Amino acid sequence: MNTERVVRIFAGLVILLSVGLGASGSPIFHSVHWLWLTAFVGLNLFQSGFTRFCPLDKMLKKAGLPSQSGF
Repeated sequence: MNTERVVRIFAGLVILLSVGLGASGSPIFHSVHWLWLTAFVGLNLFQSGFTRFCPLDKMLKKAGLPSQSGF
């Protein structure tokens, strides 16, 4: 498992969980303010596509996970 796969899995999990907590029709609904977390993760994914800067990726590299491209 490399950092890119872990970042994608983590981002997907956070988005699904925050939509579940923020959508009023969801059985685990808590507050619509959870949708801000969804927007934050989406914005971070968008900017990292252009800048290649991802805080989670940096943390995973420091933890010893190999990166896909070897950088």
